Amino acid sequence: MSRKPIDLPLPDLAGKRAVVTGASDGIGLGIATRLAAAGAEVLLPVRNPRKGEAAVTAIGQRVPRAKVSLRALDLSSLDSVAALGRTLREEGHPLHLLINNAGVMTPPDRQTTADGFELQFGTNHLGHFALVAHLLPLLRAGRARVTSQISVAANRGAINWKDLNWERSYEGMSAYSQSKIAFGLFGLELGRRGRAHGWGITSNLSHPGVAPTSLLDARPEVGRDRETGGRRLIGALAARGLLVGSVESAGLPALRAATVADGEEAVFYGPSGLGHLGGGPAEQKLYSRLRGTEDAQRIWSVSEELTGAVFPHS
Repeated sequence: MSRKPIDLPLPDLAGKRAVVTGASDGIGLGIATRLAAAGAEVLLPVRNPRKGEAAVTAIGQRVPRAKVSLRALDLSSLDSVAALGRTLREEGHPLHLLINNAGVMTPPDRQTTADGFELQFGTNHLGHFALVAHLLPLLRAGRARVTSQISVAANRGAINWKDLNWERSYEGMSAYSQSKIAFGLFGLELGRRGRAHGWGITSNLSHPGVAPTSLLDARPEVGRDRETGGRRLIGALAARGLLVGSVESAGLPALRAATVADGEEAVFYGPSGLGHLGGGPAEQKLYSRLRGTEDAQRIWSVSEELTGAVFPHS
């Protein structure tokens, strides 16, 4: 069964500077390619320089006049996050788009970041939390739109407030869900605080649905030596155009969230198909686990304490 391509026209982004995390392959690479094709200057912060160079080459083949460059970033290291912040602040150029797309998913055994946090919580949430804090002056200067990529996993599970780092017991999917709930709460609270303090930025959320990406592939760096059964099933469904999305369609909600015109802001975008697993991008009903402002304020305070990254109050 053939899959009809989904078209999402983007506005002219000439003169805009965009940062996309997790853009060395998969959904992030597709997002970065589309932004470059729309005229944006795109920065790819990557952990693996070899994969980063391959991504730049791939974008250049699709978009011959693309303005794309690499920066170093390991979201599992707060020192690396701070270093990228210093680098970009020294460059001094305003940022207009930030798409927080990178993530790790379900290591079979508990692993930790360079700073001792459970790997998914530390990378998916805390690393991005600190990154936004370090980049905030540039985001304010560009009156930026910040889009944080969460997951359908944020619609189940809960934040393990008594053991945020899963030291007493570990279950990979539960820890993954927590990381995406926390990250979603942060994205919403960022929007609220931005409005309250006049930061001039817009913050919203997206999720890609389900697509055959590398998240569940063999990933030696997270202790997984073969692709999961779930990855094989997703790949089979995607190849037949059934239920789930493609890598290309999975990036469209984030692109829609990042480029909607002023005055059209919505909180949350995802696929419009059955179960919101695939299909074109559309506004979504906010997951129940993301609706509590007290939880959002709590995770914000905890994240400042854990990362040492403090946001201004004005």
